[in-house]
Amino acid sequence: MADAFAECLSFTLAQEGGFSDDPRDPGGATNYGITLATLRDWSGDPGLGPAAVQNIGMPTVDSIYRADYWNRVLGDSLPPGVDLSVFDHGVNAGPAASVRLLQQALGFTGTAVDGAVGPITLRAAAKANAAALITQLAALQSAFYHGLRGFDVFGTGWLDRVERRRQAALAMAAAAPAA
Repeated sequence: MADAFAECLSFTLAQEGGFSDDPRDPGGATNYGITLATLRDWSGDPGLGPAAVQNIGMPTVDSIYRADYWNRVLGDSLPPGVDLSVFDHGVNAGPAASVRLLQQALGFTGTAVDGAVGPITLRAAAKANAAALITQLAALQSAFYHGLRGFDVFGTGWLDRVERRRQAALAMAAAAPAA
């Protein structure tokens, strides 16, 4: 599981693409999926402008994704394929929102759906059938996107990404050694 970050990041970067500054996108200036706001927070420099995110280097991209997304969802501790499903969705929706969907897919309810991966979530994910969990996550992620403002503009792309993510995650799960 610990070696999966590079594979998951590669998938995410292929989905995110390069620089964009679509006025319809509330994220604003974005490159490799890193928004200007994220880069400002990461660097501690609120004065950075769109050129900073346009010229972001891959070492910074890697560091941001590892610290602010992968580590927040405890990607190294999730089963193969589930790690991709939670990490990549967390890039779009935020890590806590993605973890809440994971917890719901695992059958958690009420205050157990807290958006933080802990030992109970990890045990449940490890015991779950990975393919079934990935499929359930994809369904919940699709429903999540349907509820977002901007679905009429970006919805087709979001849903297409869910399907590509589901397929890639299922392939990762199928390729994983049996526990």
